[in-house]
Amino acid sequence: MMCRTGENPGPRESGEGESTDVAFTALLEDSAEELYESAPCGYLSTLMDGTIAKINATLLGWLGLDAEAVVGRRRFTDLLTVGGKLYHETHFAPLLRMQGEISGIALEMKIAGGGRLPVLVSSTVKHSGDGEPLLIRTTVFDASDRRAYEQELLRRKKEAEEARRQAEEARRQAEADRTRLQEALAVLQQSLLPASLPAVPGLETAVHYHTASPDQLGGDFYDLFALGGRSWAFFLGDVCGKGPQAAAVTSLTRHTLRTAALHDPDPVAALTTLNTVLNERYTRGDPRYCTAIFGVLEPDQDTGTVTVRLASGGHPPALVARADGSADFLPTPGGFLVGALAQARFSSTSTTLCSGDTLLLYTDGLTEARTGPDRTSLYGDQALHAFVTARAGLPAQEMVRDLAALLDGLGDGVDDDTALLALGVPGSPFPHRPATGR
Repeated sequence: MMCRTGENPGPRESGEGESTDVAFTALLEDSAEELYESAPCGYLSTLMDGTIAKINATLLGWLGLDAEAVVGRRRFTDLLTVGGKLYHETHFAPLLRMQGEISGIALEMKIAGGGRLPVLVSSTVKHSGDGEPLLIRTTVFDASDRRAYEQELLRRKKEAEEARRQAEEARRQAEADRTRLQEALAVLQQSLLPASLPAVPGLETAVHYHTASPDQLGGDFYDLFALGGRSWAFFLGDVCGKGPQAAAVTSLTRHTLRTAALHDPDPVAALTTLNTVLNERYTRGDPRYCTAIFGVLEPDQDTGTVTVRLASGGHPPALVARADGSADFLPTPGGFLVGALAQARFSSTSTTLCSGDTLLLYTDGLTEARTGPDRTSLYGDQALHAFVTARAGLPAQEMVRDLAALLDGLGDGVDDDTALLALGVPGSPFPHRPATGR
């Protein structure tokens, strides 16, 4: 404890005074950094995307990691077990985004060598002077009882040995089950996307589906179909999650939107119907939701233009590339995640495509692709905007071709499936804009 200036601490015995002075001097010599590194709890700071920017020696020691292998190279969720990561993504992170801070949440972290460390985690979002979120500061407390934890590890080791024995006995059955599962996944995959898009008079269309992993079914979807008369409906979206369950939701979403559009082609009405179906179907125990853009096209053969009305449910905004060499996002504010809330609200917007204009829809596998030598940066909306602007005026198929090449060039930085749908009015490219290049 520090005395205020001018205070007299009073008489002390010689031995007591010398001991106090030594302790006080040692305390003054402690730096803030030393206190941070050797604190009895773990500390770390992450960027808003979860990338670890700073971590103290206490937490590194618990996990058996080196700072060089963690800082700038891993996300906070990379330190968690599979179960801890799932809970973080579905509960912890959404609450932190909404509240700005969260404390005392139980998670499990991975220890080098395969062990698990139960911890209590508290996080706070730090903001700049103008209110922009800058980073997340997290405190980690060891919540394990060491003796009980060692006994648990021994028990699990015995269970693992027994499981391996049973697995060997059931190998033939597992092979048969795997074959049946692969056949079912192959059939299911075929139902997720249309075999081809129909020809729309006065419009050029192009699609591309980039699969991030051949071992998993993705949840991205798109479609284009006639409504009757001169109107056409289209949609593109992304179901939360991967695998057979997400694929089942994808199939349900496609069929629901098609049916809803034939009943009422209004984009807001179509998304509202889908929201009701998903919310009622998956409310209990296993909530499922998606992002989606739904729109209606009305080509005018007299003017050569196409009127587009669309609504979005939590999906990245569409991009409109104009024949004059410009490109702009088409904002659809107020769109809720489809299926997340019983009473979600959606709003619509509209635009007109003229000769040489192209409407581009995409899923966030592209904008959230990781770039840079360490894969620590996101490709992002600005880079996509610049990429499309440089190709404004190109036909829809060339636009999608270049975007597909971009996705291939990003390699393993694309860790989520990506769907692209381009709808363009044929026309001459803008004469002062290069038509190629990345």
